Amino acid sequence: MSILGLKKKQPKTFKVKVITMDAEMEFSCEVKWKGKDLFDLVCRTVGLRETWFFGLRYTVKDTYAWLKPEKRVLDQEVPKDSPITFHFLAKFFPEKVEDELVQEITQHLFFLQVKKQILDEEIFCSPEASVLLASYAVQAKYGDYDPNFHKPGFLSQDELLPKRVLMQYQMTADMWEEKITAWYAEHRGIARDEAEMEYLKIAQDLEMYGVSYFAITQNKRDTDLLLGVDAQGLHIYSPNSKLNPNKSFPWSDIRNISYSEKEFTIKPLDKKKDVFKFYSSQLRVNKLILQLCIGNHDLFMRRRKVDSIEVQQMKAQAKEEKARKKMERQILAREKQMREEAERAKEEMERRLFQLQDEARLANEALLRSEETADLLAEKAQIAEEEAKLLAHKAADAEQERQRLEVTAMKTKEEKRLMEQKMREAEQLAVKLVEQSERRLKEADHLKQDLTEAKDAERRAKQKLLEITKTTYPLIAAYSTPPAPPEAAEFAYESTSARLDFKDSDMKRLSMEIERERLEYMEKSKHLQDQLKELKSEIESLKLEEQQQQQQAGLYSLQSEARGYVQEPVYIPHSNRNSAYMSQMAFFEEV
Repeated sequence: MSILGLKKKQPKTFKVKVITMDAEMEFSCEVKWKGKDLFDLVCRTVGLRETWFFGLRYTVKDTYAWLKPEKRVLDQEVPKDSPITFHFLAKFFPEKVEDELVQEITQHLFFLQVKKQILDEEIFCSPEASVLLASYAVQAKYGDYDPNFHKPGFLSQDELLPKRVLMQYQMTADMWEEKITAWYAEHRGIARDEAEMEYLKIAQDLEMYGVSYFAITQNKRDTDLLLGVDAQGLHIYSPNSKLNPNKSFPWSDIRNISYSEKEFTIKPLDKKKDVFKFYSSQLRVNKLILQLCIGNHDLFMRRRKVDSIEVQQMKAQAKEEKARKKMERQILAREKQMREEAERAKEEMERRLFQLQDEARLANEALLRSEETADLLAEKAQIAEEEAKLLAHKAADAEQERQRLEVTAMKTKEEKRLMEQKMREAEQLAVKLVEQSERRLKEADHLKQDLTEAKDAERRAKQKLLEITKTTYPLIAAYSTPPAPPEAAEFAYESTSARLDFKDSDMKRLSMEIERERLEYMEKSKHLQDQLKELKSEIESLKLEEQQQQQQAGLYSLQSEARGYVQEPVYIPHSNRNSAYMSQMAFFEEV
C-alpha cells in the first residue's frame, strides 16, 4: 500500500491557553467548538456566573478582538499558535459596582483588572486618589495593619502607584510607603472583599474608568478625534484629552447606530437634533466598535428592567453569603478579641509574676544587706566606743596642754611687757646718745673751726713776722745804728717764741680735748652696741620659743580636728609681738 495514497488525519482537538488576572489555564478543545463552548468552560472553571461582563480577547496584528460566541473558534482570526492564547477580561463595565457585581469572584476579577489599568496608566488617577487606592489594595492583600508584623519596608516589593505619580514628586520609596501605611492603618477591620469593593467604588468615579477609546475622523473636515464607548453611552474627545469629552451621546438619547464600511452614523432619539457621522479606517475596528456599542446598550437596557430569576437567586445567595461571612467575621473578631485579651491577661500575669519574683529577690537581697549592715553597725559602734574613750583621754591631755599654753602665754605676755620696757629704756638711751652725739659733733665742728682759724692766724703771724724781720733788720744796719745789745735781741726772740709757744699749747689742749671726747664717744658707742647685741639675742630666743609654741599649738589643733575635738590655742601673734622689737633694732642699726 502506497504511503502517498494515505490521507493525513486532521487533529480532533487543539490546545488553548487562557490567562485570567490571577491565573493561567490550559484546555484541550474540540475542533468543532464554538466560542461560547470555550467561554462557558472557562467560566465554569473559574466559578463565575455573572458571565455577561466578560469575554475572551485575543490579539490580531496591531489591534485586538473579542472571541465571538456564535462562531467556531478556529474559523475566527485567532492566532495559529499552539496553544492559542486568550485573555479572560471584563468586556463591559457596570454603572454602579456595589449594585451590579454580586459574586465575590466577579468583584475580585474587576478589582485586579482596574488596578492593573491604573498602574499601567490606562486610567488616569490623581496622586491623592492613587495613595488611597493603594491603601485599600494593601488592606485586601495583607489584612489588618499590625505594627509588630508590618515593619518598615514590607511594601518594597509591591507595585502600588503609577510611575507618573512616582516621578511627579521628589519622594523616596520610604516616604511613599509611610503615606500609604498611614491610610492603611485606618482600614482596620475591613475584609478582603470589602476592601476590593471600596477600591472599585473610588475607581468608578475616575473619568477614564470603563472607557474604550478608538481613533476616528469626522466627515468632510477629516478632523482627528477619539471615540469613547462605556456603560453610559458614546463620547467624542479631542486627541490630546481623554478626560473631558467634547460631546456625549447617552444610550437613552440614541435611537440607532449604524455603519456602512468605514462610516458610522449616530441617530439621536430627538429627530430635531443633527445626525452625527464619523469614520474609522479599519474594518476590524469598526466591527469591534459595533460589538461594544451593542453590548453596552443591551446592558444599559437590562439594568432598567426587573432582574431575571437567575440574577435574583444570585443576589439572594450573595446576600446570604455576605451575611454568613459577616457573622463568621464577627465571631472570628470576637474570638480574636477574646484571644488577644487572654494573651494580654497572660502577659500581664507573667509580667506580674516576674515582678513579684523580682520583688522577692530584691527583698531577700535587702534582708541580707540589712543583716550585713547590722553587723557592720555593731562593729562600728564598738569602734566608736573605743574611739570615744580615746578621744576623752586625748581631750584631757588637750585640756592640760591648753592650760600649759595659757600659762606659757601669760609668761610670754610678762616677758613681752619687760622687753617692751627694756626697749623703751633703750630707746630713751638711744635718743639721749643721739642728742649727745649731735651736741658733741657740733662742739667738734666748732673746735675744728677754731683750730682751723688758729692755724690760719698762726700762719699769717709767722709770715708777717718774717716779713717784718726781713724789712727792719737791713734798715738798722744801713743807718749805722748801733747794734742792740745781745740781751735785747734775746728778749725779742724770746718774746716771739713765747707767743708761738702760747699758740702751740692751745692747739695741744684742744687736740687733747677732742681726743678725749672721741674716746668717750667710742666707749659709749661700744657700750650701746653691747646692749644691742644682748637685745638681739633675747629677741632671737623669744622668736624660737614662739615658733616652738606655734608648732605645738598647730599639732595640737590638727590632732583635735582629726578626732572631733578642737581646742583653740592661746598664743601671741608673732607680728604683734616683734613689730616693736624689729623697729627698734632697725633704728639702732642705723645709729
